[in-house]
Amino acid sequence: MDSQVVGTIRDPETILVVKDITVNRSGKLILKDINLTINRGEFVGLVGPNGSGKSTLMLTILGVLKSHRGTVSIFGRQTNSSHLYGKIGWVSQAASNLPKDVRLTVRELVQLGTVNGKNMFRFADNGRRKKVDRAIKMVDLEDVQNIDIARLSGGQRQRAVIARALASEAEFILLDEPLVGIDRDARNSLLKLLDGLCHDEGKTILMVSHDLAAIRQTAHRMIFLEETIRFDGDTEEFPDLVTLADLRGIGPVHGHAHHAHEEE
Repeated sequence: MDSQVVGTIRDPETILVVKDITVNRSGKLILKDINLTINRGEFVGLVGPNGSGKSTLMLTILGVLKSHRGTVSIFGRQTNSSHLYGKIGWVSQAASNLPKDVRLTVRELVQLGTVNGKNMFRFADNGRRKKVDRAIKMVDLEDVQNIDIARLSGGQRQRAVIARALASEAEFILLDEPLVGIDRDARNSLLKLLDGLCHDEGKTILMVSHDLAAIRQTAHRMIFLEETIRFDGDTEEFPDLVTLADLRGIGPVHGHAHHAHEEE
């Protein structure tokens, strides 16, 4: 048996199933034998060292990257299915880093979340205003909804791009490093918001972050990825640094060096 630790399935309603995924990029193996199931209402933190394949896994789940082998299904559908329109919210690292010269209010940004291929050229409201109002309220940005995004703090911009995903009524939200570049108070507020979306709104979240401490305080479940899944389980069971190093195949270098020196 290898070093992978697999968590148990706690919710019978499955949102995501990744089965035997292997991904190569530019001839290099990035992901190998990835098996993963996420159920409704889970807040899953995806962690791992730089270059471990976290972003590659997210893009493969979204269907942006194609796997060498294996399958991905969301809500029982393939990732390119039209049935998934509006059900998946994607917040990339660059989502809140809009150019300074872009004149776009919070409300206008959130409204973009209601636009899709079916309604792009329709001018009737069809309930879109209510969706935008509710999304803005959920992220507590009502007081700044008519202010340009460029004038907001980093934490407020992150909330705004999350509101854009919520306006689409997305049920499964994927976030890539949403905590980068925001201060401690904004980080804590954002994490509380995400936790509330799972508990109060029934949303399902998969979030990439290098901030282990923040993830351990918030996520219900953690996945440690380094080419393959090394740990997948409840946050309370996440291994300590020594065990984590062992999972990664990293030994006590200084101890070995000292021992070798004594033998000489």
